[in-house]
Amino acid sequence: MSQLDVIGLGASTVDVLSLVAHLPAEDEVLRAEEVSIQGGGPVATAIVTLGRLGAKAAMIDLIGDDWKGALVRQDFERNGVSVEYLQVGIGYTASTSCILVKKGSGERSIIWAPGTAPEFPAVNVPREAIASARILHVNGRHWGACMEAVRFARAAGVQVSFDGGSGRYRAELEQLVPLTDFCIVARNFAENYTHETDIGKAADALLQSGPRLVVITGGTDGSWVHTRDGQAFHQPAYGMPQVVDTTGCGDSYHGAFLFGMISGMELKQTAAFASAVGAINSQHLGGRAGLPTREQVDAFIAQRARAA
Repeated sequence: MSQLDVIGLGASTVDVLSLVAHLPAEDEVLRAEEVSIQGGGPVATAIVTLGRLGAKAAMIDLIGDDWKGALVRQDFERNGVSVEYLQVGIGYTASTSCILVKKGSGERSIIWAPGTAPEFPAVNVPREAIASARILHVNGRHWGACMEAVRFARAAGVQVSFDGGSGRYRAELEQLVPLTDFCIVARNFAENYTHETDIGKAADALLQSGPRLVVITGGTDGSWVHTRDGQAFHQPAYGMPQVVDTTGCGDSYHGAFLFGMISGMELKQTAAFASAVGAINSQHLGGRAGLPTREQVDAFIAQRARAA
């Protein structure tokens, strides 16, 4: 395979989303205004974002041989993501989330069912594929394989990106973050990791632990970008008249941020680009239906600049 821009290692899931007038009470039957079935998962959606934007991307995972596994594979292929490193396990199923999204506010209720697919085996980590990539993107899923892949990437001179999602802090990740180059985490992850509630202090603590770039995301409050060489700035979120669904907005921000970096954008341009992708994605039901192309993002940013 020719050189990859980004290769991801994580769990690929299936999201079944319903747009409803309000979240249900006990024993209530609701009519959905829209239903969508899409691929999901933090790393997987970031990788699909990269493929949609035009990057050379691939995904490492173990999926099942059922309809959900087929959907996962087809969604990657449709968005230009290589599936060469997806392994298929006979009789396994992917984890599934049933997500109810309240129309008008984007509030959600999520019912999650774990699949039967086991952890990706560390012995099966595709070293040649990782060595061919510029960035390895992980979030700690498939823990043994993740640590094996990260250590190999560092030895091979491949940069490592980490996604610390909201509500996803766990103590063992303190072994992983110091081995990463780019650390993009939700605000509550940063607070739990560093025990600091001040954004600047939390970012400094994360930088001191190892990464050379730290981004702390805060949804509609925007994101804070800090680097080891002293750059620090706040990127405001792009305000939208109405949000349909925030599912996958953070994941698409991650993918778009990595796209900006591999495309040679300056850091402030990269943060604005990633924020624009997250905003555009919020206008659609689900984490992937609204993923834009590079041209659509550029047009969005140019239009906002003219209106400013």
